[in-house]
Amino acid sequence: MLCRSGALAGSGRARDRAALFASLLIVVAGCGSDGHRSLRDVDSGAGRPSQGSGGSVGTSHDAGSGGLASRDAGSGGLESRDAGSGGLASKDAGDSASLPAPDGGTDDAGYPGYVWDLPLGFPIPVIPADNPITPAKVSLGRYLFYDVRLSHNQIESCSSCHVQALAFTDGRARAVGSTGILHPRSAMSLANVGYASTLTWANPLETDLEHQALVPMFGDDPIELGLVSEQEIEARLAAVPAYDVLFDKAWPGDPSPVTLDHVVQALASFERTIISGRSPFDRYQYGDTDAITESAKRGYALFNSETMGCFHCHLGFDLTDHVNWAGKAFLDTPYHNTGLYNIDGKGAYPEPNTGVYHVTGKPQDMGRFKAPTLRNVAVTAPYMHDGSIATLDEVLDHYQAGGRTIKSGPYAGNGNLSPLKDPLVEPLTLTAQNRVDVIAFLDSLTDSEFLHDPAFANPWPPGATSPSADSGPDAR
Repeated sequence: MLCRSGALAGSGRARDRAALFASLLIVVAGCGSDGHRSLRDVDSGAGRPSQGSGGSVGTSHDAGSGGLASRDAGSGGLESRDAGSGGLASKDAGDSASLPAPDGGTDDAGYPGYVWDLPLGFPIPVIPADNPITPAKVSLGRYLFYDVRLSHNQIESCSSCHVQALAFTDGRARAVGSTGILHPRSAMSLANVGYASTLTWANPLETDLEHQALVPMFGDDPIELGLVSEQEIEARLAAVPAYDVLFDKAWPGDPSPVTLDHVVQALASFERTIISGRSPFDRYQYGDTDAITESAKRGYALFNSETMGCFHCHLGFDLTDHVNWAGKAFLDTPYHNTGLYNIDGKGAYPEPNTGVYHVTGKPQDMGRFKAPTLRNVAVTAPYMHDGSIATLDEVLDHYQAGGRTIKSGPYAGNGNLSPLKDPLVEPLTLTAQNRVDVIAFLDSLTDSEFLHDPAFANPWPPGATSPSADSGPDAR
C-alpha cells in the first residue's frame, strides 16, 4: 500500500527528489496502454513515470502490473461497508437519511485560520499532517488549477479536463491530453474528491491528492499536461509576479517557496474544498418537502429499495461506497464489475480498461471499477469509465438488463452472463414510469450553486485564458 512517508513531506529541499519520483513509479509502473513502462529521465535520474489512461483524478489508467504488497484490492466487495456513512444507505426508503453529524463552518479540526463551509451533514475531509489546509494554500491552488503554465506546451490546465459547469468533468467520452492524445478513460468528476478513499477509476494504490497530482503533470503514456521536469514548472511559475505574492502568503518565511512540493500541496488543498452538497435532494433530505417533485420522491424510494438495489453501491452523503473522512473508523475501497463487457464469455473487459485487474493481475479483479459519486450526475455524461454509455436512460437499460449486451464487433458479448459480474447486478423489472421517476431523482442531485460557485471558478482576470507573465490575481 502506497503511503505518504515523506514523498511530499516537508520542504522541497528536505525531500529526496529521486525518492519522490520513485514513489510515483510505484503507482504508475507498467500502466501504459501497450503494457510496458515508458520512462524518461527527470532531474536526478529517477525517471519520468509511465502513466496509463490519463492520470488526472478522473483519467488515470490505474496502473501497474506489480503486486499490492499486503493489500487485496479485490477483497473490498460489499462486506466491510460502513453503513453509518448514512444518506442512501438506509434500506427503508421512507426513512430520512442518517448522515454524519454536521461540521460545517468550524475551524476546530486543527487547521488554524481555515473555516469549513460544509453542507449540512458533511464531515470534515481527511487532511494530511504534512499539508495542513490554509486559506492561502487554497487560493494559490485555485490559480494553479486554471493556469496553462502547468502544461509543457502551455495549452491545457487542470481545468481543461475538469470543467466547473460540468461538475469538474469535461463532457467527453474519453479525455484528451495537451498534445491531442486520446486517453482510454473519461475524466471523473472532482466533486467531493477530498472524501474519496482512493483516486481514479480503478487504482487502489492511489490514495493521496498530493501524490496523484504528479501523474497528470509528468505521466507520458498517454501525455496529459506533459511536463518534463520540476525545474521547468518551478522556473516558469517563479517568473510570474503574481505567484511571488501567492506562494509567499501560503508559505510565509520560506525564502524559496516556489517548489513542486508546494505546487501539488496547493492544488490538493484547493481540490479538498471542491464540495457539492446543496442540491434540491439535499434540501428535501433536511426538511423541505417541496424541494423535489413527487416523481423524484418515487425515484428515490425505488433507488433505495431492493427492487433496484442502487443504494448498495451509491450510498451515504456522497452517494458512493468509496468514501473517507476525518475520524472515520474504517477505510472502505470496494470495486465492482457491473457486466459492462464480457468479450470472451469469461468476463473479460477490453484492454487497456481491465479495471483493478490491471493493478493486481488477479483474475477476480477483471472489470472491477470504483462506483463514482452520483452527485451532479445529470451533467456528467457520458457515463462509465470509458464513456461508452451516452445517457442516463441508457444507463438504466444497462442495469435493467443486468449487464450490457453488445451484439457485434470486437467487444461483442452478454454482460449479464459474465461469471465475474457483481452478484448485486441482476436484471430489473421496471415500468416506463419507474424509469422516469428514477431519472427525476437523479436530476434532483444537481447542485446548481456548486456548478456556478465563484469560489471554484477561474480566478485569473477576464480574457486571461492563457495568462501572460504579468497577469496578476483579480480582486476576488
